[in-house]
Amino acid sequence: MEEQQLKEFVEKMNEAEMKSYGEIINTFEELEEEYVNDYKKERNDKVWCVGPVSLCNKDYLDKAERGNIASISEQNCLKFLDLHKPKSVVYVCLGSLCNLASSQLVELALGLEETKIPFIWVIRDGTNKTQELEKWVSDEKFEERNKGRGLIIRGWAPQMVILSHPSIGGFLTHCGWNSTLEGISVGVPMATWPLFGDQFLNEKLVTQVLKIGVSLGVKVVMQFGEEEKLGIVVKKESIKEAICNVMDEGDEESKERRERASELSEIGKKAIEKGGSSYINMTLLIQDIIQLQSKHQS
Repeated sequence: MEEQQLKEFVEKMNEAEMKSYGEIINTFEELEEEYVNDYKKERNDKVWCVGPVSLCNKDYLDKAERGNIASISEQNCLKFLDLHKPKSVVYVCLGSLCNLASSQLVELALGLEETKIPFIWVIRDGTNKTQELEKWVSDEKFEERNKGRGLIIRGWAPQMVILSHPSIGGFLTHCGWNSTLEGISVGVPMATWPLFGDQFLNEKLVTQVLKIGVSLGVKVVMQFGEEEKLGIVVKKESIKEAICNVMDEGDEESKERRERASELSEIGKKAIEKGGSSYINMTLLIQDIIQLQSKHQS
């Protein structure tokens, strides 16, 4: 998606929001109760939090079918993950709109390698930036150097299958809301690398409010079409440090972070079960729609 297309999409979304009767939101009230209550006041109480919707997918097949068709089978992902100890693998995905400079992607690769931690890294397929990265990967024999320890997925990944696996111990994310909530829903602590838009607000929620993540310290917003001018925004040393902090099971702060993430995951699971906040909100939403329809028909 180019910058102009993204701008038009946001404008249409804002216009639709202003005209809408209410909003259905993929979150659960316990996660951000204060903000939800304030927003309900602004929207005349027509706000229904019904998430985490990713937890509605109970089996691997459902999880694998989340989003687009994956470029790698869930079996191949599971085969790789099954080789590693619990909470020992970091999952790296910066989203489908990631268009970082090729030099920055190389820096990410080097940072991952220097952690000595097993990783799954999802990269966009078919862009000029990734073509340059692929050349570097090939020339430097990056995959051969990290054989058995690193898995690169090109294109769409079965994200919930990966995040739900016991071997995953951390998630390096761009803080897009779906990814953020999926990380929360499975209790995985995060290293945060926002790129643009609300991702910087989501990062603050994760690192400062919920305290289940470590920031890489990104301050610069990614500008579409000007990525090469920005070049390297995050050095490999910062990448290594953030990932190691998230994955360190011996550190007391890391333990507390992981415990909080696990607690939020349990609360999220209860929210979608019968009697939970999201279950109740879905019931109220259905009742509201039925009443509205009856009013229009009378």
